Amino acid sequence: MTIPLFVVGLGIGVAGVLAGAVLPARIRVASIALLVSGACLVELLAAGSVLLSGRSRTFSSTAILPLAGLRLLLDPLGALFVAIVAFVGLAATVYLVRYAFAGLTTRSATACYALFVTSLLAVPAAANTGSFMFSWELMAISSLLLLLVEHRHRQSAREAAQWYGVMTQMGAASILLGLLVLGSHAGGQTFADIKSSAAGLSPTVRSVGFMLVLFGFSSKAGAVPFHVWLPRAHPEAPSPVSALMSGAMVSLGIYGIIRVGGDLLSGGLLWWWVLVIAMGVLSALFGALHATASSDLKRLLAYSTIDNMGLVLIGVGASGALWVTGRRDVAVLAMIAALFILVVHASFKGCLFLAAGAIERSTGTRDLDQLGGLIHRMKGTASVFAIAAFSIIALPPLSGFAGEWLLFQSLLHGFTDRNTTTVIALLAGVVAFALAGGLTAVAFVKAFGIGFIGRARSPGAGAATEVAGSMVAAMVLLAGPCLVLGVVPGLAIPLLAKAANVGLPSATPGPLVRGPNLELAGYYGAIEPALLLVALVVAGCLTWGVLKLVARRATRRAEAWGCGRELQTSRMQYTATSFAEPLQRVFSDVLRPDIDVEVTHVAESRFYEKALAYSNETDDAIERSFYRPVASAFRWWGERARRIQNGSVHRYLAFGFAALVMVLVVLA
Repeated sequence: MTIPLFVVGLGIGVAGVLAGAVLPARIRVASIALLVSGACLVELLAAGSVLLSGRSRTFSSTAILPLAGLRLLLDPLGALFVAIVAFVGLAATVYLVRYAFAGLTTRSATACYALFVTSLLAVPAAANTGSFMFSWELMAISSLLLLLVEHRHRQSAREAAQWYGVMTQMGAASILLGLLVLGSHAGGQTFADIKSSAAGLSPTVRSVGFMLVLFGFSSKAGAVPFHVWLPRAHPEAPSPVSALMSGAMVSLGIYGIIRVGGDLLSGGLLWWWVLVIAMGVLSALFGALHATASSDLKRLLAYSTIDNMGLVLIGVGASGALWVTGRRDVAVLAMIAALFILVVHASFKGCLFLAAGAIERSTGTRDLDQLGGLIHRMKGTASVFAIAAFSIIALPPLSGFAGEWLLFQSLLHGFTDRNTTTVIALLAGVVAFALAGGLTAVAFVKAFGIGFIGRARSPGAGAATEVAGSMVAAMVLLAGPCLVLGVVPGLAIPLLAKAANVGLPSATPGPLVRGPNLELAGYYGAIEPALLLVALVVAGCLTWGVLKLVARRATRRAEAWGCGRELQTSRMQYTATSFAEPLQRVFSDVLRPDIDVEVTHVAESRFYEKALAYSNETDDAIERSFYRPVASAFRWWGERARRIQNGSVHRYLAFGFAALVMVLVVLA
């Protein structure tokens, strides 16, 4: 009953699309929320059944896609990603009901939202080129339309949609071409045909096909240097859509790399995975560094997504490289680590984007320089933001710590490999892992400390109130796995191991010992997060007791960091810009911040300042150095090409005749 249940879930999602398109405004949002939530719950059941049993289920039909045929395969790897999408989609949909964003109540927006979630659910189950590209394009087009919800009011939304549209369609074209190359040489377009014929394909054909799909999937995952759409699109999208894009959609880019490189092409060649590690190293460092310099909260989270996907790519690349060189037990550990980080990333990043939407709704701004003091006015949002932020910086005993511990163990034990290239790549991964971890900690200490602690720096922050209960409940739902998978991470390991066995050809058992904790058999490595939590609770209780005893004595109260002043104002505390300024100086050659200071003097004397305006903007170095010159070149050629269309019928006929002659020459 698993695959029929999955198809029923997709049908409920399609019903949500129709409901959003035809229902009247008063019941439209509630109806699509009910239907989309139902679809996510049904798909969670179907995916959970496959993950628990470990058995694959298939479905085929020519009635839906007559030319290529609809073919679905729900195996443990695809089921894991279906579960990720369904969980984030459920929370985002609950959040959507009370999300005060007028543009999301229109027929087109509600229908596109339901279509976006449904297509996200369908992508990991597609089992042939036609079904996969159909679902992939529906996902891309619906997300692009949702990004344009506010295009009438913000020029930045139109610009972000242009960047996203170009990058996503270039990526889709590359994926399609790569799958067609593999399918044409395999003699069929189903994934089963490609997999069965992979061993007989030449290394050149396999490498060309993998490089094409790697470009397409890594652009969707936000990997550097194909990341430029992500920090533009996430800040402009409605927060439920941002949560889906960062928590679910980018994960499907990783899914594609694992599915094609590991499953369909049976592991591939060593240099493929070294390249994947290199992309991961660059993404982790670049994303973490730009996150520390961002003062826009959603832009910070977007760059953090690039950072996290870099860590996942390091894990996937390490797994592939170790598999090719024969270290298969450690390869399985690295794949499990990558999948674990993907799962917890979907949880805490979805939670953070929903929290950012709640902050923007309540205060009217996402600028950290204009926030502050929200911990007193938005206690629920502050609590879940803290849990997610502490998880992303890998504080024990939260889920981020468990995921990064697994990744570190896989890289560390991979150093025993005898292949020099693999060892050098793993060493680069460890260095990037350590440096990115430190930068991520700085970024989220800034985000939480500047945004929630201290005094309000704007009227909006000073008048902020907590958002609706259903919105807080959605954030709590996503924050839950940060705690559960942090305290008992071993609960997820058997399910992740089944998915890893699909992503690696003929996988062998990994070194992880079954149980609620994390322990490696045959290696030195074990942690017990539950015991660590107990120790932290005991230490906290003892500290509280000591403070209570001390408080019985006469105490003197004073303003924190008073410095001799009786009255403190918001101007006497750090801003996000000032907090990040030392790091900007250290990495100025990479970040190249645009700093401007404008001084206004009093009329009587230029020796006295009346006002001082300071601005500090950090540009994306890769966008500035590569993409903008390329875009300018295309624009230049486009302007010149307009001269061809001068209205002359004779010229148009001449062009047609020249094209016909060229075709005949080629065919001859």
